[in-house]
Amino acid sequence: MVSVNRDAILMDWEAHPMRKPRISKVTINIGVGESGERLTKAERMLESLVGQKPIRRRAKQTNRDFGIRRGEPIAVKVTLRGKKAEEMLKRLLAAVDNRLKAGNFDEHGNFCFGIEEHINIPGVEYDPEIGIFGMDVCVTLERPGFRVAKRKRQRHKIPRKHKLTKEEGIVFAMEEFKVEVEGA
Repeated sequence: MVSVNRDAILMDWEAHPMRKPRISKVTINIGVGESGERLTKAERMLESLVGQKPIRRRAKQTNRDFGIRRGEPIAVKVTLRGKKAEEMLKRLLAAVDNRLKAGNFDEHGNFCFGIEEHINIPGVEYDPEIGIFGMDVCVTLERPGFRVAKRKRQRHKIPRKHKLTKEEGIVFAMEEFKVEVEGA
């Protein structure tokens, strides 16, 4: 159970605009578990859903029980940023009725959730040639100034007081996307 002091966090963001989080990226992943026609269909479906070409992900290790060899393509993913990420996230959250659990948030405010069937997303219709796929959605949050950890010259660590917390991630999701968080 997470106790969220919503008013204090919102007042902090108003007083200090550089502390207000923003979406860094939204990653959508479809794990098929096999290469071949099913993976190609998942790739086509994801490309039509997002409007961006997905990349294939390869197996990191061999698993004989599932018939997976190391290096074999078994999943597709796409990464969205900016306005496109926000618009897509609104549609994806509508597929889960704008409800998340507090356990979906990690200690840095990022959150992930799953969609069982892609036809639950508003505006998507069933295509018998493609079939039905589930997907994982991961949202990475950051504050302005996080670039210093990734830049090439004079790279620095992000101080602990500038990192996001789980509570701030929950408040951001509730305020920006009108998400109901169970257990918060």
